[in-house]
Amino acid sequence: MEKPNASLIEPIGEVNLHTPKWNFNYGFKKLQFLLESFFIKKGFLLLIVGFLLGRALILAKLTPFSLPFFAAVYFIKKDRAPLALIGLVTGAATLSLGNAAFTFIVTFLFLFIYRISQKWLNNEMRALPFFVGIILGLSKLAEAFILSRAITLYDVMMVGVQASLAFILTMIFLQSIPLLTANKRRQLLKTEEIVCLIIMLASIMTGTIGWKVYDLSLEHVLSRYLVLVFSFIAGATVGSTVGVVTGLIFSLASVSSFYHMSLLAFSGVLGGLLKEGKKIGVSVGLFIATLLIGMYGEGGGSLLLTIYETAAAICLFLLTPQSLTSRLAKYIPGTPEHMAEQQKYMRKMRDVTAQRVSQFSNVFHALSKSFSQTDAFPVENEDEREMDYFMSHVTEKTCQTCFKKEQCWAKNFSTTYACMEEIIHEMDQNDGNISLRMSREWEKLCSRPKKVYETIAQELTFYQANIKLKKKVHESRKLVADQLLGVSEVMNNFAKEIQRERENYYKQEEQIMEAMQGFGIHIEQVEIYSLEPGNVDIEMSVPFCNGHGECEKLIAPMLSDILGETIVVRLEECATYSNGFCHVVFRSSKAYTVDTGVAHAAKDGGLVSGDSHSTIELGLGKMALAISDGMGNGERAHYESDETLKLLQKILQSGIEEKIAIKSVNSILSLRTTDEIFSTLDLAMIDLKNASAKFLKIGSTPSFIKRGKKVIKIQASNLPMGILQDFEVDVVDEQLKAGDLLIMMSDGVFEGPKHVENYDLWMKRKILELETDDPQEVADLILEDVIRSKSEIIDDDMTVMVAKIRHNTPKWATIPVQKMKRQA
Repeated sequence: MEKPNASLIEPIGEVNLHTPKWNFNYGFKKLQFLLESFFIKKGFLLLIVGFLLGRALILAKLTPFSLPFFAAVYFIKKDRAPLALIGLVTGAATLSLGNAAFTFIVTFLFLFIYRISQKWLNNEMRALPFFVGIILGLSKLAEAFILSRAITLYDVMMVGVQASLAFILTMIFLQSIPLLTANKRRQLLKTEEIVCLIIMLASIMTGTIGWKVYDLSLEHVLSRYLVLVFSFIAGATVGSTVGVVTGLIFSLASVSSFYHMSLLAFSGVLGGLLKEGKKIGVSVGLFIATLLIGMYGEGGGSLLLTIYETAAAICLFLLTPQSLTSRLAKYIPGTPEHMAEQQKYMRKMRDVTAQRVSQFSNVFHALSKSFSQTDAFPVENEDEREMDYFMSHVTEKTCQTCFKKEQCWAKNFSTTYACMEEIIHEMDQNDGNISLRMSREWEKLCSRPKKVYETIAQELTFYQANIKLKKKVHESRKLVADQLLGVSEVMNNFAKEIQRERENYYKQEEQIMEAMQGFGIHIEQVEIYSLEPGNVDIEMSVPFCNGHGECEKLIAPMLSDILGETIVVRLEECATYSNGFCHVVFRSSKAYTVDTGVAHAAKDGGLVSGDSHSTIELGLGKMALAISDGMGNGERAHYESDETLKLLQKILQSGIEEKIAIKSVNSILSLRTTDEIFSTLDLAMIDLKNASAKFLKIGSTPSFIKRGKKVIKIQASNLPMGILQDFEVDVVDEQLKAGDLLIMMSDGVFEGPKHVENYDLWMKRKILELETDDPQEVADLILEDVIRSKSEIIDDDMTVMVAKIRHNTPKWATIPVQKMKRQA
């Protein structure tokens, strides 16, 4: 089919070549819309179905379909019940007028009883089948008594069968009628709904028994057509089910149709198996089944007639529009159309979720910007206005009632204003005191100097409190702005992660399975979620290995060779029995790994140290090493330092950038208490992909990197956390290498040695003298040297954290796979 906009790129003279096709498509869609509106929206499809069910028979004499169908339509679509009743009565009239009269009477009897008892029903849907079965059974008993004036055991048995069928059919119609009345259906069909739909369609087709077109039985043509459609849509399983159910219904309706059940079931299986050949393959399956099963018929004439009926069904099937079968396939689980519809729905839900998260991110960003902009434009001449307000308050209480007011403020305004302004500044800066010179000058001008001094001192208290309050508000606003900006960035990144669609790696999965099987390893299932370099994510189901470690020793090395990067086992869930399968998760290994060692001691050998340390594993292959030193010693200092690290860990793990995280922790600590309790922070962020490191030092001592015979000092100048709220965090970047030793310490270790003038040189010398590169041994030796230099007196809390950077070499070497190209 050509694209609708193809005419836009064609020459003007050729536009008419595409116009008829466009008109045909438009006309077909319009016709389809009109048919759907007429049959489904207006309910005339129920009229046709009612007509066929009204004349449908079971065992050549039972009519259990009419009342269940009407009751289900009345319960689901009450406004369409009259159409259904007209169809049922008309269909019953084609059998006999007595059937039509009985259908009409039993329907009104049902309406009368059901409407009266409806007020006492708690669950109408559950009670409806019982009402239908009982009412139809009693009505049939009454009919048998009126006609024969006696009720035999055979009559009772037939009434019981018909009432039971009515009970079952009511439940079936309640499940299947919504499929005929809903113009747009979103949910997929459940297994029960599929079976109920098949039973209802087969029941409808029993109404065509006896109809013939050129000696071709219409029920045979329609039943085979139904099997063809479902075999083509859903495969052999559903096709054979449709064949068996349809054949069974026809066998109950007419004993002569019993052998057709075998034909329909066999054709459903063959058609489903040949569905890869599209419509032609399914048609061939039906034709082969007809030849094989038809040979057991009643002779050559019967076989030829059966072939003609099959040919008619195949013609109808080939003429069925692709759009109709594709539309029905969307609602049947397991079909490609259903999977595509589900993926489309999931993509839509993913996009909606990502859009909502992005909108929240924009809201937080706007709020952050709003909080920041209030301080970006300071008020002009704000200091002068504050001074004017201050003087107005002072003069209101002093000069307003003075007899020299006119002389001071009317004749000598500039002199008086300047002199009072200088007095205010001096008292503000000197804790309420003024110089002797200023005092003499003011006493020459003012007749109430002492009153003015007292008033200024009193107003200064309120002025200073107001300044502090404004500063607190400004700092709090800055904290909120930074945190809102961090949350906005995290949510924006999360929205981008949501929009990343899982790619299909069917080809790569088959290649990996083929390579493993070629090596002699049986793999049950392979699922690839990501092949992004450095972020490979593969899950496998492998046979029970009885603890031999095949995943780590064989599969992971083979995957490493196939993908061109180191793959390790991240998670392994072993089977609980010998014939089961283990679930294994393989992930990319990071290029570097970090081994750490820590040594610490409390003041005077106590149990509680004011220092705290932490090793934080973050996402995206990063590791954070942190030391925090609370001011002082003991439990309070330990609480402050530990709380600092806990807050930092939670904020960093949420994905907020390091500088914003530290500023947030600092602001929280400074706003949380009015006590002068501070804490330092020494943070190292190491990227395990390339060994790059960021150092953020807040009031902490220098760190050192030992690289062979060289010692590198890492230092930054920032005040401890909690002293100032608004401060800039200095970040020091350093590229680490494999074999480097990173040594971080608290001030109790760095400034611990006695009789040492230059702590840097002393510490560098001690680090160079180390003969081991084991992190724990290095930490122990440094702490021991510091304690020995102080005559084994511990007068401050001490903490040393050492990290060694090394290449992440897998335990098992890669196994080359010759038959497969690398995927990297």
